[in-house]
Amino acid sequence: MKYLALVGFLGVVNAQSALSSSSPSPSAVSAAAIPPIPKITDPASLVIPFIGTTNGGHVFPGATLPHGMIKAGMDTDSPGNHAGYDGDPQFNVTGFSQLHDSGTGGAVPLSNFKLFPFLECPTFEKCPTTMANRKILRKVLPNGLPDDFASPGYFSTNLSNSIRVELTATRRTALHRYTFPAGTANPRLLVDITNDGQKSSTNPVMTLDPDTARVVGGASFSASFGPGRYNAFTCVDFKAEGFTLGKPTEYGVWLSNFPVRGTTNLLQVYYGFVSEMGALFTWNPAPSGKPTTILARVGVSFISSDQACANAQEEIPDFDFDSVHAANRAQWNDLLSRVQVDTTGVPLETMQLFYSSLYRTHISPADYTGENPKWNSTEPYFDSLYCNWDTYRTLYPLMSLHDPVTFSRIVRGMIDIQKHEGWLPECRGATAMHFVQGGSNADPILGEFFVKFNKQAAALNVSATDLYNALLADAEIQPPNWNLQGRQANLWKQLGYIPQDMFDAGGANTKQVSRTVEHAFNDFAISQVAKTLGKTADKQKYLKRAGNFANVWNPNITVPDSPNVVGMLQPRFADGTFNFTDPRHCSIHDPAKATCFLNAANRDGFYEGSPIIYSQYFPQDTQKLIELQGGIQSFITRLDFIFNQSYFDSTDEPSQQMPFMYHYANRPGLSTQRSRQVIAQFFNTSTNGLPGNDDSGAMGSYAAFYLAGMYPLPATRQMLLSSPYFPQISFFNPLFNTTTKIVSHGFTGNPADGTGGNVFVKSVSVNGKPYKTNCYLEWDVFESGSLVELTLSDDITLGCGKGKDALPPSISTGGYN
Repeated sequence: MKYLALVGFLGVVNAQSALSSSSPSPSAVSAAAIPPIPKITDPASLVIPFIGTTNGGHVFPGATLPHGMIKAGMDTDSPGNHAGYDGDPQFNVTGFSQLHDSGTGGAVPLSNFKLFPFLECPTFEKCPTTMANRKILRKVLPNGLPDDFASPGYFSTNLSNSIRVELTATRRTALHRYTFPAGTANPRLLVDITNDGQKSSTNPVMTLDPDTARVVGGASFSASFGPGRYNAFTCVDFKAEGFTLGKPTEYGVWLSNFPVRGTTNLLQVYYGFVSEMGALFTWNPAPSGKPTTILARVGVSFISSDQACANAQEEIPDFDFDSVHAANRAQWNDLLSRVQVDTTGVPLETMQLFYSSLYRTHISPADYTGENPKWNSTEPYFDSLYCNWDTYRTLYPLMSLHDPVTFSRIVRGMIDIQKHEGWLPECRGATAMHFVQGGSNADPILGEFFVKFNKQAAALNVSATDLYNALLADAEIQPPNWNLQGRQANLWKQLGYIPQDMFDAGGANTKQVSRTVEHAFNDFAISQVAKTLGKTADKQKYLKRAGNFANVWNPNITVPDSPNVVGMLQPRFADGTFNFTDPRHCSIHDPAKATCFLNAANRDGFYEGSPIIYSQYFPQDTQKLIELQGGIQSFITRLDFIFNQSYFDSTDEPSQQMPFMYHYANRPGLSTQRSRQVIAQFFNTSTNGLPGNDDSGAMGSYAAFYLAGMYPLPATRQMLLSSPYFPQISFFNPLFNTTTKIVSHGFTGNPADGTGGNVFVKSVSVNGKPYKTNCYLEWDVFESGSLVELTLSDDITLGCGKGKDALPPSISTGGYN
């Protein structure tokens, strides 16, 4: 079921009204024969925030700014409420909280400081204040969907008792609007200090002011994907809309299901024996029996409740909900409108899928600048890095195209973390370290930034020296706990792989093969930074280490029932002999139905992917992979086998580059078809329109790249090229002040199943001149602002071209020396 019915009010059904005839900033070269793209002035109207809010997508659909710390949203009692919300109307609403992550796994993160409205209670003392007792269903529309609505920077719902709730946000402050139906006698609002997503709070503090109803408080909470804890604080103020609210007529602390009238401090009650507590208020209703609208301004801080109050006063001094919402939406439109598409002949759903995917790229990481309790710094601080292993492949390369300034601030924040904690962050949430998934995967993020923006780094306050030193810390120094940061660097340097039989007090003996593969790519990223800095010896050192993936390649392994698939990554002992993991392990064909997660007890060597999948992940040297797999035809046959036998895993990141790997075998048409089949089979605009977790925007950026007809090679200056889903697409880069436009000549639409069509690239020209390859674009094309023209064909056998640079680079062919 598509989600269009839910968001009719959004204006999506009239989305063409978002188009105007104004043209984008011109490219360096213009062509009179190519008409300008009608500018989409309100791309926010094409965003469907509810995509991926069921079926394990865990997408946050609430109100936030681009990379905002505040993510104000509805919380439900769904078992899959990692982002608070669930689009299934059978689940109850438990409150409206201020902090969330988007698309994550682990334990339920954040969901702190819920507010909840009561239409009526028998008495103040008998209000059902616990989550289990206060929860309520939403109204349901005739089509069976909940009566919820969302657009960038705004969320609303209508509860089954006819209370309407609306949310918007600034960076560190949420603004709620609660409208009680006409005739409500005693409108009440609850503030919940203790209930986060895990019910993990300890050491709660709270006071309330009986005159102003200000609530200040906080608690300590558990991290979502690691052993740490964090402190969070809030400051809540209330104001009526359309009348003077006045003092509350009733107030008090509540514990469990027992509000205690007249109390103002948790210390006045015995709270050590209960886990749920907060404040409760009653006010007089609006005069003349009109609907009563009460605004709640909720500041949040990771420093103190005083700072939470200061944040709220600074960002929302006047409680003007509509102005805050408008300013929020304007920021989203400024960001999203940097990417423009020609909608001619393109279904509305494709436009919605594209801009919704682009939107989710900017929910995380979150800008916590000024909210780092661990050290004082004037540098930016970004959190919700959950996790770099998910996002380094596509999220940051997409930011390179249209939001490099924010990217630079994220990089500065990572470098600052390394200065104070010793290593770059890998996975992080609410200021707490989380478990490392892959390698030290901030390395390719910093590499991506510096390889593309080294000339602008100083102007962006990114120190090349500090950036390189941070990379070297990851590469050369082993931390005391490499479960949480850095790498198992000593054995990596000694053996050139992570052995399966060497136990180390510094971390778990697990993921040995996948960590080897990840570290090889991490070192490749470092080599490219060294190359950019002119550090020739370091470049060669890390390029050599980038080839260490071959150290865990066992040429004698075959897949049962598929004897033509020969050679596979396998766990290896310190003495050089190989152990064995079934190549089908952790796939849908695994006879043991085993998992491949963090647990060292499994001893399988892989993380969230089968040996078959990881045996394709050497993006820095795919030509070497082709050699290991027996040549071009064997390589193509193996890729076909992976797709045809459903080993390709659309739900997880190690598979993401796989559809584009045919480029390296001079068969880009097969890449185009495979990537389009992935979109057709696994992505749509429904609530279950994602194949799995969105992983902090990793799946959103992945889909956006496929729809744009490209796939990035992180920490390089190349972008693999296919054909976009649009006759024209352009990227405005505000750092360069340039626009790069890609025009597809012969565009006739996109086959619904992704198969065939006039979608294969026959030739490429840049600024009117034939380009050296049909298979990738150099970063210079985007740096200078260019007109890229693709001539399309229905011939799937077309190749990359005939020049020496026609195929994408690989280490073994000298492409990165």
